[in-house]
Amino acid sequence: MGGQAKKNKWMDLLAYPLQGRLQKPRSQGLTMVIDKGLGLHEIKDLLDTAGDYLDFLKLGFGTSALYPQKILEAKINLVKGYGVDIYPGGTFLEVAILQGKLVPFLHQAKELGYTAVEISDGTVKISEKTRENAIHRALELGLKVLSEVGQKNPQDRAETKHYIAQILRDLKNGVSKVILEGRESGKGAGFYDATGEFLEDELQQVLAAVGNPQLLIWEAPLKQQQQELILRFGPNVNLGNIAPADLLSLEALRVGLRGDTLRPVSRAEE
Repeated sequence: MGGQAKKNKWMDLLAYPLQGRLQKPRSQGLTMVIDKGLGLHEIKDLLDTAGDYLDFLKLGFGTSALYPQKILEAKINLVKGYGVDIYPGGTFLEVAILQGKLVPFLHQAKELGYTAVEISDGTVKISEKTRENAIHRALELGLKVLSEVGQKNPQDRAETKHYIAQILRDLKNGVSKVILEGRESGKGAGFYDATGEFLEDELQQVLAAVGNPQLLIWEAPLKQQQQELILRFGPNVNLGNIAPADLLSLEALRVGLRGDTLRPVSRAEE
């Protein structure tokens, strides 16, 4: 059910103003949606409508523990059937680490059918050794591994050089992508200030150290953030923490079918 996006009749007539958008399966231009509790009918509607534009579905925070078991298993299987990766939120794994249950957590995630996990320390401090062990254990189980850097509470923020070192270590240890924290609000967390604007100096330091922005997934729940990242890095920038209701509108931004990204294209052609 997943795979190459299916054109409708409009796209037999018109071309996307912003060209170059990659189709699934893809390793860049990824879109991760945060699911805070969609039911089976809601998630099926989303997948039927916009599954071609969705790469990762994150069951936010620890919501994985709150579904009836049959619903959880049905949801995981449904999402995978559309060629979409599904994983529990990083905060849930932090709970497992806090309770000394990392390895059983990873095995349970695999048994339940999740295709990926997120390794983070946005709330619970974990050692470098534990983080590295979590990455390697998950990879050994055949899970895709995303890691996340940045703190959820601005009071816990460390120096940028700490985050850069963590990103480089995680990539060396084999993670697929590193997520830059933004929370579901996009404000006052990770690499955003209290108004949702980028902390530009910190951002430039990260980019200079990492080199390839395609190694990163930017949590960007706000339209202004999505727009800025697409204009900076193009339609195939990796974006995360997208609300389900914003999935189609984000794709419109990516391909120039929304004024915010159409305007630069139209000005360039004048």
